[in-house]
Amino acid sequence: MPILKPKPTSAGRRFVAYDDFADITKTEPEKSLLRIKKQHGGRNNQGKITVRHQGGGAKRFLREIDFKRNKFDIPGTVASIEYDPNRGARIALVNYADGEKRYIVSPVGLAVGTRILSSKKAIEVTAGNAMPIEFIPVGVTVYNVELEPGQGGRIARGAGTGVAIMGVEGKFAQIKLPSGEIRKISKDCLATVGQASNPDRIHLVIGKAGRQRHLGIRPTVKGKAMNPNDHPHGGGEGHQPIGLTHPKTKWGKPALGVRTRKGKKKTNRFIIQRRKKK
Repeated sequence: MPILKPKPTSAGRRFVAYDDFADITKTEPEKSLLRIKKQHGGRNNQGKITVRHQGGGAKRFLREIDFKRNKFDIPGTVASIEYDPNRGARIALVNYADGEKRYIVSPVGLAVGTRILSSKKAIEVTAGNAMPIEFIPVGVTVYNVELEPGQGGRIARGAGTGVAIMGVEGKFAQIKLPSGEIRKISKDCLATVGQASNPDRIHLVIGKAGRQRHLGIRPTVKGKAMNPNDHPHGGGEGHQPIGLTHPKTKWGKPALGVRTRKGKKKTNRFIIQRRKKK
């Protein structure tokens, strides 16, 4: 996916970087796989804002994505590569031999007309094929990986992400996540061969406030620009430092770099090596 950088004819176009969508082969989505996406503006069922800085934005539909890949041993053909406004990776429309159509998260290099397969047995290790991790060779990059068998893909679904298989021993396989964390999961968990598509998305630059509003993201006000009764960082004459040892949230809780994972989380025993420290 090449990145387009327009000429800086205005302040809003000076730093912006666009996607040229050269890999998209079909612009209209499959209507049978669309669902309404309701807009809540970050509000709960009482009308109270529980997630700030959300609202507005372009209307969009949800695409039903097959994260489970449970059409076992039924070959499918890639009909199109499409854009999904709800995720960074591209999605592929797959026509199966029994007549059913499904969307999957497309891997890098998947082309229209390619035949893909999902199976609980060992099959060919090519991009787009899904199988249990125990049948995938060590060192192969996979994405859309399950945490528990039959649960559906939970790991490495974002644009350009992938998981490296370190080895299989006993009932478990060791995988290395994009964060650098090494953990154990059941060798029966399904994974899709390849790397999630659209790796160049990291190079996109929003560039101006208007594009953020199109995405449904409202403006964020710095805490130190507020009054003391509105934020712990507020107050002072002009722009002042926050005056605290550590930054805090609007509600006085520690922020920025604070670990939020529970110390006694039951899945800690599956983590062999923690993720890289920033």
